[in-house]
Amino acid sequence: MPLLTAAQRLELYYWMRLTRTFDDAMVDYWKQGRGVGGTFSQRGHEAISVGSAYALAAGDFIAPMHRDLGAYLVRGMEPGRIFGNLLGRAVGVSAGRDANLHGMGDLNLGIAGFVSHLPQSLGVAVGAAMAFTLRRQTYVALTYTGDGASSSGMFHEALNLAALENAPVIVIVENNQYAYSTPLAQQMRNPNIAARAAAYGMPGVVVDGNDVDAVYAVTQEAVARARAGGGPTLIEAKTMRMRGHAIHDGAEYVPADLLAAWEARDPVLTYGERLLEAGVTDTVELEEIGQRCAVEIAAAIAFAESAPLPDPATVTQGVYAA
Repeated sequence: MPLLTAAQRLELYYWMRLTRTFDDAMVDYWKQGRGVGGTFSQRGHEAISVGSAYALAAGDFIAPMHRDLGAYLVRGMEPGRIFGNLLGRAVGVSAGRDANLHGMGDLNLGIAGFVSHLPQSLGVAVGAAMAFTLRRQTYVALTYTGDGASSSGMFHEALNLAALENAPVIVIVENNQYAYSTPLAQQMRNPNIAARAAAYGMPGVVVDGNDVDAVYAVTQEAVARARAGGGPTLIEAKTMRMRGHAIHDGAEYVPADLLAAWEARDPVLTYGERLLEAGVTDTVELEEIGQRCAVEIAAAIAFAESAPLPDPATVTQGVYAA
């Protein structure tokens, strides 16, 4: 397993810091009543989306979900296009067809638009992986879902088909402890969702979802296995959803001491501290990265705010039925 260089680790920190800066700005914007519709916070998930997407190569396929902003950014989607999508502007990824992190597909970047009913994106990713096999291409597909969705039929059907077809696909379950307001203990007896992989004859791996190095390592291993013809892998990344399900949800049902314990393990802050301790960087460079992220996100918001709304005459374009 190749080790990450100092430059790569700093790049991981930049992507997580950019994701966090975007997320904080987005939440503030919506709390001011300036946003359109609802929105979903990624806080606490940065190491999962960034670390896993960083393990992919050009030509690979990814199907992120609503808490995987970092994956969109790492794969090349500009912050201005994303914020434009959130505001329903013509410059948004869906050109105003959606005002959310849904619908942000860009096949030029190898990104499938998020299917909001979890875990429906799994079928899309498995299909893409099977297509790669039929075409004798060595690309892989990666997708994400949540702990609650792992109890649905589609989750099991997709895993079974992926294993049966030896599809080059990686499924990451972001176990953030709550399926909306339902805690994991009220969903299943086994606390390790990755244990379900054994029933389908595929590897199942549990990883600390707040450790970006660890997430990268297990994903890179799964990607290498899939690319070499070794088939699918189920990865369970354990983390905590640090805000409510969506902007309207105060998450009062989550115990305060549980949130406090996970706050102490903040993936962005702890990674910065780890890089300092390892001598990879210093406080000046980390602050410069933070300032760079702040400037980039401010520019993205200004770009989106100044962009026009879509032309009503184009409403039937790019849709399957009118």
